[in-house]
Amino acid sequence: MSSVLYDAQGPRAKRRNAVFTVVFLLALAALLWWVFSTLNDKGQLEWALWKPFFTGTEAWTTYIWPGLQNTLKAAVLAVVIALPLGAVLGIARLSDHAWVRVPAGVVVEFFRAIPVLVLMIFGLALFAEYTSVSSDDRPLYAVVTGLVLYNASVLAEIVRAGILSLPKGQSEAAMAIGLRKNQLMRLVLLPQAVTAMLPAIVSQLVVIVKDTALGGAVLTFPELLASANTMSGYYGANVIASFTVVAVLFIALNFALTSFASWLEARLRRSKRSTGAVLGVEDVDDINAAEVGGPHKTDGV
Repeated sequence: MSSVLYDAQGPRAKRRNAVFTVVFLLALAALLWWVFSTLNDKGQLEWALWKPFFTGTEAWTTYIWPGLQNTLKAAVLAVVIALPLGAVLGIARLSDHAWVRVPAGVVVEFFRAIPVLVLMIFGLALFAEYTSVSSDDRPLYAVVTGLVLYNASVLAEIVRAGILSLPKGQSEAAMAIGLRKNQLMRLVLLPQAVTAMLPAIVSQLVVIVKDTALGGAVLTFPELLASANTMSGYYGANVIASFTVVAVLFIALNFALTSFASWLEARLRRSKRSTGAVLGVEDVDDINAAEVGGPHKTDGV
């Protein structure tokens, strides 16, 4: 059966693909067996190293849960600040006024070009030198600052690209019926662009969650990955077991985030299906009246 994307496979192609599949599965099985046997020879699969995570709650309440709380705290704070800041910067880059567009572009390009780890280190030094933030709280402040500055600039580009991806007819039609530019942005462009931008935004949110680990590796921020180092030392160098548990938690956390985003995107797409309604002059009058808080008339054409 043929399609627009590919032609139907012939007998020779089917045999070749079957051979490639078998070879790949055998190579994968050999790799997994090598990893398993190596870990077993090194004693990393002994039950004593994995037992703390399956019998008792000490490992979870003492190390994993506090680390997970710090990871979520830093990620949530960064998301709450970076999302609106990125939206403002992205919209500012589309402004008709150069005094708004140029500074926003400079800020976005500057912070987007600097590695997030460098921003965290600079943030830690600034908080230590010029603020009265306690030494216990500085790592959290530095991690959030670095994540906000970097990811807000990336989100600004996502917002700008999402708005520019919409057909020009949307803007032209809205302006033709008398909508002002701020109304055009809020009522026409942004609601449509959000659905298109959602996958890219969620990908960036996943990056924020994972980048909190940089604070633990360099700034002694006690997040989830840093707790694995302490935990593995306490339980007899069970490095593989500790980092496997932490990796599974990161996978579960990010999978839940992407699953929620997929559900939200599908819901938004269903709710935004056109009803075929056409706006007339009276509808524009109502919109303008709601904007200015009173009746507003437009001249008919």
